[in-house]
Parts: sequence; structure tokens; C-alpha cells
Amino acid sequence: MSIDTTQRERADQIPPIPSGLEERGQLPRWAMPGALAASAVVVGVVFAIIGFNVGLWVVLTAVLYAVGLYAWSRAVEGRRKATDRLVTIIVSGAFILALIPLVSVVVTVIGQGIARFDPEFFTSSMRGVVGEGGGAYHAIIGTLIITALAALMSIPVGLLTAVYLVEYGKGRLARAITFFVDVMTGIPSIVAGLFAVALFAIIVGPGARFGFAGSVALSVLMIPVVVRATEEMLKIVPNELREASYALGVTKWRTILKVVIPTSIAGIASGITLAIARVIGETAPLLVAVGLTTAVNFNPFDGRMATLPVFSYLSYATPGVPREPYLERAWTAALVLIIIVMVLNLLARLIARVFAPKTR
Repeated sequence: MSIDTTQRERADQIPPIPSGLEERGQLPRWAMPGALAASAVVVGVVFAIIGFNVGLWVVLTAVLYAVGLYAWSRAVEGRRKATDRLVTIIVSGAFILALIPLVSVVVTVIGQGIARFDPEFFTSSMRGVVGEGGGAYHAIIGTLIITALAALMSIPVGLLTAVYLVEYGKGRLARAITFFVDVMTGIPSIVAGLFAVALFAIIVGPGARFGFAGSVALSVLMIPVVVRATEEMLKIVPNELREASYALGVTKWRTILKVVIPTSIAGIASGITLAIARVIGETAPLLVAVGLTTAVNFNPFDGRMATLPVFSYLSYATPGVPREPYLERAWTAALVLIIIVMVLNLLARLIARVFAPKTR
């Protein structure tokens, strides 16, 4: 048999290329920005005739861009590449749509709150201040004290509960704890505040308002978040590490303390920090359990305390005369609260990077 005959037989055995996978052309590099610009111009011309609307112009431009680029790619590159481009446009559009409210909030708060972002705002309280002047020093101190107490109560309880559920929990008790943690995760914040008010009304009498009551309310909201975050981090620790420790004769509690927790400490610390950032901006439970004062109070067990969320809310909802100084203080308090939450999130990322297990 000749070589040509053998090559022809091998060529006959090669399966044909499926439809849609054959080699096609490719759009030029300027195709996407060019199609976007052309869509914007076309829609702009139409709106110039019938009346301009910015929001509708953006939406119709995106729709025309997606449809036009898909049709162009379908004709040049084929169905698979055109579908890929269409899905990419949809995903990118969803990301931009989700980013718009965040950017709008940040820009608005910075633009409105920068007017009172001065040293007086951080060093003065509202005691004896009517109208212009004053600051949120008392509210910043109250927020830090109440949140710190809530963290001191929530972190040990949440951490130990998660360890029990992952390492020891079996049977009805573990299922009941898991169920109640899930229920507590969805509790409205106002319910936590009312619980704290009712609890301390029984203990110290009705009408009691002090910082520790707010810490208890925040702790009710924070514990399930800590439990869930810690539980998920403990579950991803490989069982091989536990078995290797047991094989060396190490007891279970020392295995948890020396192997399991150090392995997952980065995720646990990050989750705890995010839990603190989640409760530090709560307004409703602090409004009903702590109240408001215009003076600095360092004692969370005696008297009302001011907090940034309540200070911002009341300054905006019930301003005095003139309104402008109160509104400026409200926006600046919101800006300070956003900065604190941002710092906590950055701290969570730093902790996760520092304490993450080092691998080669």
C-alpha cells in the first residue's frame, strides 16, 4: 500500500468539525468601544428629537450596544463567540448597576459631610450648644465603648458555640442550637433593642437607659454572625490534620486549641471583624435601649450615652433652628461612621493576610 493511500485513509477517519466550531473571523480591537460610541450617538440623536432623559438614554444605549455587538459578532465570529460577548456585557452591566448605589452613597456622604469634618467636631460635645458649633466627641466615645463591650461578650460566646457545633455537637442539642442561631441571624434589630429594654426593666426597673443595655442588644445581633463565620472557617480545616494530631496521642481539646483554631484563625478573625462592622452602625436598638445625651459619659453602667448612629439620625430627623448646622453634623457623623466601618474592613483583610497559614 502506498503512502498516499494510507494518508487518505487516515484523513477519512478524522471526524468533521462540528457546526459553529469552524474557523471564523474576528472583530477588530476597536469593535467594543466603537459599538458603544455608535449606540450612544444613535440613542442621543433620537432623544434630541423627542426629548432628552439621562437615565433612559443610558439604559437604551446599553441595550442597543448589547444587541448590536451580538449581531455583529454573530455574523463575523460565529454563535459561540457572540454568545460569550453577550454574556460578558450582561455580567459587566450588572456589576456597574450594583456599583452605582455604592458610589452614589459615598459621593453624597463625602460631599455633604466634609463641611464639618474639622477638629472641633472630634473634640467637642453638644453640651450647651444650640445652633452652630459643637461636635460628636461624646457620640464617638459612646459608640466605641458600647461596641467594645458587645464584642467582649459576643466573641467568646460565638467562638465557643461554633467550636461545639463543629467538633462536639451531635444529636438534638446541636440541631436545636443551629436552628436558634439561624433564627437569631434574621432577627430585626429593633427586636434586639426591645429585648434589652425588657431585660433591664426586670433587673433594675422600668425606664432604665444606659450604655450596657445597648451592648447587650448589639451582642444579640452579633453572636449569630460570629457563630456562622467561625463555624464555616472550622469546617474547612482538613480532617487529615485532626487525624494526624490524634495519631500522635494529642487530646481532642489540645488538637482544637493547637491545630484547628490556628489553621483557621485568619478567617475567624476576619469574620469577627466584619461582625463588629455590621453592628456598629445599628440605630434602632441603641435608640430604644441607650437613648441620647449631649454630654460625654464614660460609664456604660450609669446614665445615657450618645452614639454616632443615633446622633446622626436625631440631628437629621429633628433639627433645630436654623436647620443647616444640625444637618451638617448629621452628615459628618454618617461620614465618620463610614470611615470607621471602612477601617474595620481593612483591618479584617490585614488580619486575614497576617494570620493566614504560610504555605510554600
